Amino acid sequence: MRILVTGAAGMIGVKLVQRLSTGHLGSRKITALHLVDVWEPKPVTVPGARVTTEACDLAAPEAIPRWIGERPDVVFHLAAVVSAEAEADFEKGYKVNLDGTFRLLDAIRVQGLAASYRPRFVFASSLAVFGTPLPEVIEDDFPAIPLGSYGTQKAAGELLVNDFSRKGYLDGVSLRLPVICVRPGAPNKAASGFFSSIIREPLTGREAVLPVPETIRAWHASPRAAVGFLIHAASIDLAPLGANRTLNMPGVSASVGDQIEALRRVAGNDAAALIRREHDPAIERLVGSWPKAFHPRRATALEFKAETSFDEIIRIHIEDELRGAART
Repeated sequence: MRILVTGAAGMIGVKLVQRLSTGHLGSRKITALHLVDVWEPKPVTVPGARVTTEACDLAAPEAIPRWIGERPDVVFHLAAVVSAEAEADFEKGYKVNLDGTFRLLDAIRVQGLAASYRPRFVFASSLAVFGTPLPEVIEDDFPAIPLGSYGTQKAAGELLVNDFSRKGYLDGVSLRLPVICVRPGAPNKAASGFFSSIIREPLTGREAVLPVPETIRAWHASPRAAVGFLIHAASIDLAPLGANRTLNMPGVSASVGDQIEALRRVAGNDAAALIRREHDPAIERLVGSWPKAFHPRRATALEFKAETSFDEIIRIHIEDELRGAART
């Protein structure tokens, strides 16, 4: 099995590659792994497989046909300009998130016209495809009407995956990922970054800034769960999805206040006291338009799984990042 991962140097990409380094995807042995990002991904050792890494912008059209010319059996498409950056740089967001996604899909189509080829295509979408007004709980049939450029670009990508799958060019699925929390490492330009920083920084004795009221609620899952979603999506039969190849992923509905109380339960009052309030109306406006909770019935029927409490999400971060770092 040959695998292509775009966005392989990002947080989720790195963790996905770590999982793939076992040498298997489901029951199939990995024979080649090509890792692509704007910064060259760190190479990994995969038993019995050829691993190649490449620094390349998804907006560079000449590279994509070469990647697909290797005829990967599975494409994990994670590369994207994130939410706040896509909003601030309109042209860059569309060039990467929409044009880049289309070129990747179309390269698969062209490759399939020359010879029989129909890979599994796993697209990392986002709950930012939804915009207000929203019900308290989103059902699977609720329409995607985004109120931001990033969400619009992701929604357009979902429609492209549906159409290319309908035409038989690929076997695609779009996963609307929750807010991935707690993200390790340095903050990125995502508007949702504070959801992680108000947990991550206090756990290591550092101050964190909270730019929104504690009443802001979001749908969360851990990085471990996100990688699990991707691996599962690459392995299962997608025929039950029919024409709608987009899935809302499971997660945990928690307000910022719930997050802080979970931090207090897991790490104590001193950790919770390191959160400093500094209101940012622009961030509040953007994340306040995102969904608060889902009934992801189609995903759960296909056995996608996430955490069941925010305490569990914090404990996973401690186990995977803090204790893991201490061991190494």
